[in-house]
Amino acid sequence: MIDTSGRPIFDEDLAIFREQVRKVFAQHLTPHLDRWEEEGVVDRAFWRACGDAGLLCPQVPQAYGGLDLDYRYNAVIGEELTYAGSTAGITLQSDIVAPYLIHYASEELKQAWLPKMVSGEAIVAIAMTEPGAGSDLQGVRTTARRDGDHYVISGSKTYITNGQSADIVVVVAKTDPDKGAKGISLILVEATREGFRRGRNLDKIGQNSADTSELFFEDVRVPVGNLLGQENQGFVYLMTQLPQERLQIAISGQAGAQRAFDEAVKFTKDRKAFRQTVFDFQNTRFTLANLKAKLQAGWAHLDWCTARHLKGELTAAEASAAKLFHTELQWEVCDAALQLHGGAGYMNEYPIARLWRDARVQRIYGGTSEIMKEVVARSL
Repeated sequence: MIDTSGRPIFDEDLAIFREQVRKVFAQHLTPHLDRWEEEGVVDRAFWRACGDAGLLCPQVPQAYGGLDLDYRYNAVIGEELTYAGSTAGITLQSDIVAPYLIHYASEELKQAWLPKMVSGEAIVAIAMTEPGAGSDLQGVRTTARRDGDHYVISGSKTYITNGQSADIVVVVAKTDPDKGAKGISLILVEATREGFRRGRNLDKIGQNSADTSELFFEDVRVPVGNLLGQENQGFVYLMTQLPQERLQIAISGQAGAQRAFDEAVKFTKDRKAFRQTVFDFQNTRFTLANLKAKLQAGWAHLDWCTARHLKGELTAAEASAAKLFHTELQWEVCDAALQLHGGAGYMNEYPIARLWRDARVQRIYGGTSEIMKEVVARSL
């Protein structure tokens, strides 16, 4: 269990909320984790359960069915979800996609979709990555050609979280291909549109229950009213929302690291070798002590970032540094924790195996660690 004592950004209301999150996950998440891993997708019933409990899109204003809460509530959900050992796409919906509709969608789109996103009736994805364009979004080749009162969208996307389940997709497309980044727009596409097609539920080395898909757009016609914000301003919007996206991944990284550490402590105190517990060996205790010190610093840094984000002061460079630090820490802790499990760590019956596998992609999506270093370096 995550120890929240001494974390000044959380108050009693948030402590009560955290207990509610834990109860919901204990009932509706943990018992199904193994089955979802095998099936490659999370049940829609889980989404509805989260919606009923107020765990989806807590930042959405009350006018659209939300709770109009601050980001600390998102952080609690993100911490507890990862600590529970799940990679369900609810944080992508709440932390990453919802802000685009809150800030840039028309009133009609907000009324149509935000209440359903809050209730869990609608699942959302955002389609950025393409076969030939990853961290460099300026390289996207998907186009949205204006044709009267419609856009005609053509192209393909890949590695899209919630892709198999999504009812709507926010698509990053070029509305003016000659302008590079200045020609990018964000357009909402309903999954019922003719020409929209889902590809494979991709076979990954980790995060198996988080469906990740190819998406194809074959002359998909959508009304111009589905444009989020202004035409050709999509890249600006993406950069504006990046701090929260990268903070969310940092939160997941820290919580995943903590769970791996706790698993290692529990296992080494129980496992015997040479007539003593594995924990009693100096190498084990020193390894764990070193990780504990880094986790302590990590939680303090994460709370500092969250506090700055609440005030609207977290910069893109700071968020990138947070994503870099906490996902790299997650990998370090997960790998060390698996090593301390010995051969058991390589067995899928132990939680550390899944935690280790799921951690690997954290240093890739949302901007690779190398790109994070480049962003930070540019701020120097």
